Amino acid sequence: MKHIANKEKDFGQGSVAANILRLAIPMTLAQLINVLYNVVDRAYIGHIPGTSTDALTGIGLTLPVITIITAFANLFGMGGSPLFSIARGADEPEKAEKIMGNCFSMLLLSGIVLSVTCYIFRRPLLYLFGASDITYPYAESYVTLYLLGTLFVMISLGMNYFINAQGFGIIGMLTVSIGAVLNLLLDPLFIFVFHMGVRGAALATIISQGISALWVLRFLLGMKALVRLSSKSMTLSLPLIKEITALGLSGFVMAITNGSVQIICNATLQRCGGDLYVGIMTVVNSVREVVTIPVTGLSNGAQPVMSFNYGAKKYDRVKSAIKLTTIFSIVFTFIIWALIFFFPHLFIRPFSSEPELLQEGVPAMHLYFFGIFLMALQFSGQSTFVALGKSKQAVFFSLLRKAIIVIPLTLFLPSIGGLGTDGVFLAEPISNLIGGGACFTTMMLTVWRRLNDEKNKP
Repeated sequence: MKHIANKEKDFGQGSVAANILRLAIPMTLAQLINVLYNVVDRAYIGHIPGTSTDALTGIGLTLPVITIITAFANLFGMGGSPLFSIARGADEPEKAEKIMGNCFSMLLLSGIVLSVTCYIFRRPLLYLFGASDITYPYAESYVTLYLLGTLFVMISLGMNYFINAQGFGIIGMLTVSIGAVLNLLLDPLFIFVFHMGVRGAALATIISQGISALWVLRFLLGMKALVRLSSKSMTLSLPLIKEITALGLSGFVMAITNGSVQIICNATLQRCGGDLYVGIMTVVNSVREVVTIPVTGLSNGAQPVMSFNYGAKKYDRVKSAIKLTTIFSIVFTFIIWALIFFFPHLFIRPFSSEPELLQEGVPAMHLYFFGIFLMALQFSGQSTFVALGKSKQAVFFSLLRKAIIVIPLTLFLPSIGGLGTDGVFLAEPISNLIGGGACFTTMMLTVWRRLNDEKNKP
């Protein structure tokens, strides 16, 4: 069989670390470049003369919309790709093709519904997200154009998982590299040369995402793909959709709860501190997106390797992948914590040079990123649950850290002991300690123990 005979793409052969890194390095670069789509927009907008802070805050208010769109891309992309990899490992190429086709259909359908719904309700949504009369025009200008590219986001982000799941990490990296480089070039042209402001940033983004989507389709429909996208595979199968969404719920819930946290944080900060603190949270979220990329890249790179070997019943290799992911994640996030603690201005200045934002932003950064290395436990446990198809555990721990811990703390801490805005930023490290510890401990007591039991069976 073509799918198994191609040893270069067979994750059951060779070094586990090499297999993971072969995927993780280009996937990390791809995620870094993908984050640049929105982070670069914020960096340029944060330096528009005269309106930088208000414009930056306005863009920050659109983050929940972007997060919701990403959540649906993750629902089908992250939900389908582990099942796709398990099917490949079990030498079931037709099932793998059907999984990919169904995911593509669901990405298109959900993208259309999302873009229309968010456009119709954009005004009440943006005020719900913490907009003021000053910042609403900037947010509305950006999100109205951004929604036109929703389908591009769904295809480029959601279907790229299936390129990586086939072992083509470099191709997956190029998916976002091409669009991101174009975005990097178009942003200053539209924002500063054509004086389009936030509209220029949105236009540059959707053009770039459109190019990325075309690249994904060109590859998955072409001869180089081990499993190709076909029209017959796009016919929806309800049992398969249920299986995909059940597994994808963890990534979906994580993204939706991230969006909910952003909404609650912005609204609470608007009440306790005003537009300045909503702008600070925009910077903090931007920094978090960038610094966690290597960890998410390695976790995502490990998932196809875990899934394939789990399907092939090579449990020692699954355990090796879990070990590598955990150790790297802890070490890397500990280093990031130290850098942010000692050099916070280096992380803030790319987004704003306003003296007031710098002054108030440093203590906020110190609080928010305190003990970020504990988040590594969540990444390791969560990626393992998803890779091995443990959908219920994956969904529960997604909900635990954000919905059950962060949101209530964000609402109540500001009123305790006069914490005010500090209470909002403190909610994150507390959730990393409780949620991350619980997720990793449960994974070790259940999945790890079962892998040992399966290995020792005669």
